[in-house]
Amino acid sequence: MSTAPYTPMPGAAPLGRMIGAQTALETKMLLRNGEQLLLTVIIPALLLVLFSAVDIIDTGKGKSVDFLAPGILALAVMSTAFTGQAIATGFERRYGVLKRLGTSPLPRWALMTAKTLSVLVTEVLQVVLLTAISFGLGWSPQGNPVSVLLLLILGTAAFSGLGLLMAGTLKAEATLAAANLVFLLLLVGGGVIVPLDKFPDAVQNVLGLLPISALSDGLRDVLQHGASMPWGNLGILAVWAVLGLGAAAKFFRWE
Repeated sequence: MSTAPYTPMPGAAPLGRMIGAQTALETKMLLRNGEQLLLTVIIPALLLVLFSAVDIIDTGKGKSVDFLAPGILALAVMSTAFTGQAIATGFERRYGVLKRLGTSPLPRWALMTAKTLSVLVTEVLQVVLLTAISFGLGWSPQGNPVSVLLLLILGTAAFSGLGLLMAGTLKAEATLAAANLVFLLLLVGGGVIVPLDKFPDAVQNVLGLLPISALSDGLRDVLQHGASMPWGNLGILAVWAVLGLGAAAKFFRWE
């Protein structure tokens, strides 16, 4: 009986398999991190319940939850795709994790793709949880689900690119401080909880161009007001996504 000789086949795995394996690893690491869960799940849920139950801010006509739920969904996307990812990736870079990945066959853009995909997986869990809480608070959403999906995907791409750009260019400590500061500023000034029409007109025009404002307003237009497709908000998010991911791909440093 003859046996075929063992023939080594050195080389990288197929690109799709590498991205899939890295996505699974990134997702496991994200879900095991207690601080990340606090930022991405607990804080948005608490804000949703608090501001829906207590009449602190004038959210206009109708139930508070109808205004707040879309904004909290946008906040959840930002907390995962931008704040959480920037901090986690920044410290991975500091501890040499990314340097070691840089010696592997995994391209830089493929690493960013895997991180973005892991964020999408986490966001599915966030959306399910926050939607369930919102329904419990009496939320009555309407509009086109396809529009909501497009807004969430473009918002994720925009925030993911900006988070990776920050993590790949700044020191870990600077990323930690800057990401948390941006989170707090956009929570207040991004139309998440406080309506943009509460700000002066000149400020509204600037704030309306921010990705968090475009995402929260777009979701609100669809889910609260029944708009079919908020093209303006989608366009703003698309521009941020292209600029953020393009800049991250160009300037991201492994160490």
